[in-house]
Amino acid sequence: MISLGIECSADKLGIGIVDVNGNILANIRKTYKPPHGSGIHPREASEFHSNNMSQAIDDAFKQASIKPRTIDLVSFTKGPGLGPCLRVGAVTARTLSLALNKPLMAVNHPIAHVEIGRLVGELNDPVVLYVSGGNTQIIAFSEGRYRVFGETIDIPIGNCLDVFGRNVGLSDQQMPMGRVIELKAKEGKNYISFPYVIKGMDVSFSGILTHATRLYESNKYSIEDLSYSLQETVFSMLVEVTERALAHTKKSEVLVTGGVASNKRLKEMLNEMTSSHGAIFSGLDADLALDNGAMIAWLGLIMKGAGDKTDFEDTLVDQHFRPEEVEVTWR
Repeated sequence: MISLGIECSADKLGIGIVDVNGNILANIRKTYKPPHGSGIHPREASEFHSNNMSQAIDDAFKQASIKPRTIDLVSFTKGPGLGPCLRVGAVTARTLSLALNKPLMAVNHPIAHVEIGRLVGELNDPVVLYVSGGNTQIIAFSEGRYRVFGETIDIPIGNCLDVFGRNVGLSDQQMPMGRVIELKAKEGKNYISFPYVIKGMDVSFSGILTHATRLYESNKYSIEDLSYSLQETVFSMLVEVTERALAHTKKSEVLVTGGVASNKRLKEMLNEMTSSHGAIFSGLDADLALDNGAMIAWLGLIMKGAGDKTDFEDTLVDQHFRPEEVEVTWR
């Protein structure tokens, strides 16, 4: 069985093709670039996805060296995400399903990140730190569902880093903002005190972002030292709540996924924490840590294999689709 996956919940358009054995036959990604100094415009991003969807699908079939009729399933992101972007993916999935006479599978975006991580990392039952521009959650499987043990109560970690970068004038760099800040942080030498905000198992980044911006505006600190201090603080918060979840669940594996998971410093801190507990750590490479179609295709396949199905009338998107809403039938 072969699944085609469509991911376009935010700025990235991903088309993936995966077989039932977990072989990734194709993984095409095209990224919407917002105007200089601004964040994602949902309508503009959705237009980008619409304009590039046909070519991305063609590229995926060419990369996989198969014909469209070869696929057995069309999987797509139901949510969470930006409404206009999600709708482009859902409409495309419905169209392909009808044109090829193939079944549909609507999947949850965070769970897709978890399952591709389990596959590639050869993990059984990890505590998952899911960190991206749109999400920050600590997820683990318990009693038939993926439970959220902690999350941001305001803005996601990726958004915090992105806005800080724009606020301090780094938005002209030709690379993702998180990567720019990671490189700047390597040059920092002096740690500056920042707020450290954990509330129970949840984290908060909005006040830290405001504090970092004001310190920059004071002209007393270098961008390098500010980037270093911001990164060390927010990553320490994430490692702390992940460690609490690991201790609480008594699991023996930790996975980090999502766009921010490509940060080497975050992986280094998580690996050190995990090792101190005698647990196994896995961090995905950027190609699969970032939003991608392969993860959607793979989750669709394992859901289909467990007997799940998506009726055509149930293909409406859900911008606030949470992991714990999904009954996990495949584990």
